[in-house]
Amino acid sequence: MVRLPLTPAEVERGQRLGALLRRARGERSMLGTALDAGVSPETLRKIESGRVATPAFPTIAAIADVLGLSLDAVWSEINQSDGGVELARSGRNAGERLAS
Repeated sequence: MVRLPLTPAEVERGQRLGALLRRARGERSMLGTALDAGVSPETLRKIESGRVATPAFPTIAAIADVLGLSLDAVWSEINQSDGGVELARSGRNAGERLAS
């Protein structure tokens, strides 16, 4: 199956997703986060670096769950061109903005 090239908007959204996950992971190890989410560390590294701009939904759902991120907040953040939206972290610390 031939995959169509990503649009510039999709690439940018993938970069915002990667940046969001890196910020949310904070000091937590990439290896521990990946293993807890049931994905390979290489997959997490590629998502965080923006090399995988359109990861599968179950992958993002698993990583977001491990990091305590709301999927609604993740979707909202990655669809903002200025990145200025607040994140709700699974009901706790709602409104806490992740440091850039």
